[in-house]
Amino acid sequence: MASRDISKLPVGDHSAKQAKAEHARLHAELIEHDRRYYQHDAPTITDAEYDALRRRYGEIEQRFPDLRTLESLTLKVGVAPTGRFAKIRHAVPMLSLDNAFSDEDVTRFVERIRRFLKLSADEPLAFSAEPKIDGLSISLRYENGTLINAATRGDGTVGEDVTANIKTLKDVPQQLKGKTIPAVAEVRGEVYMTKADFLALNERQKAAGKELYINPRNTAAGSLRQKDAAITASRPLRFFAYSWGQMSAMPAETHSGMLKWLERCGLPTNPLSKLCRSAEELLAFHHEIGLARAQLDYDIDGVVYKVDRLDWQERLGFVSRSPRWAIAHKFPAEQATTLLKDIEIQVGRTGALTPVAKLEPVGVGGVIVQNASLHNADEIARLDVRIGDTVTIQRAGDVIPQVLGVVLEKRPKGAKPYVFPKTCPCPLHTPVVREINSAGEEGVRFRCSGEFACPFQKTEHLKLFVSRGAFDIDGLGEKQIDYFFEQGWIKEPADIFTLEARNGKQFRLEEVEGYGPTSVGNLFAAIRGRREISLERFIYALGIRHVGETTARALARGYGTWQAFHDAALAVADGDDEARTEMDALDQIGDTVIDALAAYFKEKHNRGVVERLTKQVHIQEAEKPARDTAVAGKTVVFTGSLEKMTREEAKAMAERLGAKTSGSVSKKTDYVVAGPGAGSKLDKAREAGVAVLTEDEWLELVGKK
Repeated sequence: MASRDISKLPVGDHSAKQAKAEHARLHAELIEHDRRYYQHDAPTITDAEYDALRRRYGEIEQRFPDLRTLESLTLKVGVAPTGRFAKIRHAVPMLSLDNAFSDEDVTRFVERIRRFLKLSADEPLAFSAEPKIDGLSISLRYENGTLINAATRGDGTVGEDVTANIKTLKDVPQQLKGKTIPAVAEVRGEVYMTKADFLALNERQKAAGKELYINPRNTAAGSLRQKDAAITASRPLRFFAYSWGQMSAMPAETHSGMLKWLERCGLPTNPLSKLCRSAEELLAFHHEIGLARAQLDYDIDGVVYKVDRLDWQERLGFVSRSPRWAIAHKFPAEQATTLLKDIEIQVGRTGALTPVAKLEPVGVGGVIVQNASLHNADEIARLDVRIGDTVTIQRAGDVIPQVLGVVLEKRPKGAKPYVFPKTCPCPLHTPVVREINSAGEEGVRFRCSGEFACPFQKTEHLKLFVSRGAFDIDGLGEKQIDYFFEQGWIKEPADIFTLEARNGKQFRLEEVEGYGPTSVGNLFAAIRGRREISLERFIYALGIRHVGETTARALARGYGTWQAFHDAALAVADGDDEARTEMDALDQIGDTVIDALAAYFKEKHNRGVVERLTKQVHIQEAEKPARDTAVAGKTVVFTGSLEKMTREEAKAMAERLGAKTSGSVSKKTDYVVAGPGAGSKLDKAREAGVAVLTEDEWLELVGKK
């Protein structure tokens, strides 16, 4: 069957199999881009390219909701902290915003708000609007008006402690002003660097013969995340406050009122913030800010709109990783042309081959760019991009571009079509095969057929294992894994925990360049410190396809112990229908994850790896829900027509109270809340003996009546 580039098909034309294939590809790409952006302050694609990938990923999930599992990136924010700093858990998660890219998107956003709140067409609806600063998100915790700590966004749940560094910023008061200061006030905002300060810093770098910085955003982020606060103090960093997290008392009833309160407390807020009362006013403000963008002394990449009334924000709640009551209206991208010098192939953990365009460095909007992902072989063929071509690139924000097309009149004579490799670039040169889905159609991905024999895949598995979201072993990073693997000292995860016992017998790590008695001792201490691991981290560390950190957490909480999960996974792998049904009943765990678990545990090699590993570590039981509410940890299904709130509003309320919501009834379900018109779900609940509540009984149970 001929190859089909499904990445260019309208989502509405996808078959279920095509959607599943593209969703998996996008998932892997977005995870890698998040890691580069949030952990290393070194993104490799443009904001516009990233937003386009995110948007298509979300469109696929919207059309094929079965693909949205707890692993879904629409439920996640950022990535785990890097580990260079102590960690701080946010009392209230720091979520990201959905994006709007057109006037129509903004109009639909306003219409959705009105529908959700059931507002009449003439009922006033105000929005607080302000420029979207392109910097590093920070949370400042004040207790009795005194700055206690500061944390980066991190993965939205846990961030890095940068308190000492933040205290060097003149814009951040260490004591809030005024009398109406709550006992606890968590202020959120953006650390940034002005364009003038950035240029002056680069002039000093140039005069000192040092490497120049690329752009203000990455420079600000890197400056704030210095281990030495004196370095941060030497950098001209600024701060804008725009929101809040945990508050023991609310000084105002509107978002705009809260911004005025923040300003009275001594915190700088953006003077361009404006109250708008219609979609037309929002769009006019966006146009106004767009025209003034070049004259602003700081980088912005759009405008943020937020429902002004805080009680309405509370009702609207959240969906996935974003609030329903806010949206970021992005600016369009910038373009340039440059030379494509080469195409390099990277091999990922699952064996997927990703082509990377190596570009002649070019400035686009003041940023030097030189790399771009070409995604897959079909994308190269669609563009007919060849080494030596002059290509049009696009960027938005401050990072690496996407390749839009080829300037054919500048194509050099003799330029040959790019031939995608038929063998893996690994030393084994194993054959490359194209994915074939269950419908017999060719996918867009080529994979190395070497599986566990491929050293690239083995090392990528090991790198995931020691990564921050998994075992988080300090001092054992990507370079060390590559070296130890090459030497034959670490071939699988269990080898990490026998490294110390083998040192001095099979090898002497102290004799390796860059190591000494102290660094070797620190490494072994770090490894010993990870012999006890949480269940969710352990499951994630196994590197099972489609089981990311969020899905691992759901599985851990669903089964409670390693033994229970392991038994269930083996049963699913053996084709046990009851075990599969029980796993499917877990909230947002579907066929994709279950099939991946079955495939993993069917493989004899994998079972051996797991068996040897579990002999080296102690796996903790899953963490119990922390919230002390009547429904914390319970699984709730809403069915029928609710009369006092919308279905989405009810789900949002349940999740705020620590409950899990599900779309289907199983023996794992604790409550079914049934409104008028409830059908098969209500019947199934009664057959299974699940507690059935009316809407009023539910509200009484959760103390909202």
